[in-house]
Amino acid sequence: MNALVIDVFEFCRLKDRQEGEVAVADLPRLASEVAGDSGVIIWSLQGGSDNAGHPRLLLEISGAVKLSCQRCLGSLDFAISSSAKLVIATDEEEADRIDEVLADDDTDVIVGTKTLLILDLIEDEALLSIPASVKHDICPDAGSAVLDAVKKPSAFAALKDLKR
Repeated sequence: MNALVIDVFEFCRLKDRQEGEVAVADLPRLASEVAGDSGVIIWSLQGGSDNAGHPRLLLEISGAVKLSCQRCLGSLDFAISSSAKLVIATDEEEADRIDEVLADDDTDVIVGTKTLLILDLIEDEALLSIPASVKHDICPDAGSAVLDAVKKPSAFAALKDLKR
């Protein structure tokens, strides 16, 4: 079986751990949301159980992607650093019951399978961690635009000269 496909219940029961890195280009949904598919996401996944005995995954991801600045449309480096706590349920009904009693807003409940794709979890977490709209603090070409505006005489200054 592929190392990136796990039986999530067995993975949690054994308190297994996997880690690695994946190219942004290998995550098609993420690659379609970023400016270019260069970059790498480093990840680690730890199985275990929560205080109530439910299977639980701890996922941590980090890396860098390029996003498009909403002001100048230029490329902007964005650092991804995120972690997720996922409680595993056997079906939707159990997921709803666990979610109702869960006192932790930082924990999500998902339905587990015997063939869980780790890359799907990584991609979901990466997509959730990038903002919908980003801007440079100061756009790279903004300085030249300001200088050009300063050099050009104001239309009101020309009118003032005509008034004299």
